[in-house]
Amino acid sequence: MLDTLTLAAILIPCLIIAIVFHEVAHGWTALALGDTTARDMGRLTLNPIKHVDPIGTLLVPGALALFGGPIFGWAKPVPVNARRLDNPRYGMMAVAAAGPGTNIVLALVGAIIFGMLAGLATTWGVALPDWMLTAFGSFIVINVFLALFNMLPIPPFDGSHIVGGLMPRRWAHHWQKLQAMGMLLLAVLIAATWAFPDARWIENTLFPPVEWMTGLFYSVAAGIEDFIT
Repeated sequence: MLDTLTLAAILIPCLIIAIVFHEVAHGWTALALGDTTARDMGRLTLNPIKHVDPIGTLLVPGALALFGGPIFGWAKPVPVNARRLDNPRYGMMAVAAAGPGTNIVLALVGAIIFGMLAGLATTWGVALPDWMLTAFGSFIVINVFLALFNMLPIPPFDGSHIVGGLMPRRWAHHWQKLQAMGMLLLAVLIAATWAFPDARWIENTLFPPVEWMTGLFYSVAAGIEDFIT
């Protein structure tokens, strides 16, 4: 069994990679659609120091891991000025979707590499070490969870921007006001998760689709392993 420090050394880089690529994807998509804000502020970089939020990237995931809760977190949001987008309404939907979409791509890349390494290891008659199995499994799960978690239609998550873009314009204004309360709603969600652990709201909502999608990526890895061997 991997000890706690080894597990942390595996999970933290996986989480940082998932979060940083998620945020940079927002910025690059915004740039492609006409908004240079993220580029002008130096946020179109994979340097994690530019994106790490001490609370969302370190404290919250660490506390959740310590207390056995679902591990999730966030980075400093990449700034986007909707008014500078070519089409603000649908541009924000595309910017929002880019983050979760990137996490799905990362999970797929992880599954492909995992399958290739497993196939080569089988061909050479050796077994992949436990830490590598844990690393690839964690990388896939974290990216899938982060993608689906951010697609929840709750401000300030990406799903709320997509819902806002799909709403009739007469409702979108009121939804936008709710976005301003996003961090308060997020704090309430985290507090409720800790205060009522037996309710398992996040687990009951997200774990079934996370397990289903993770299973798909494991199938991809297994298929590649079989192909190589």
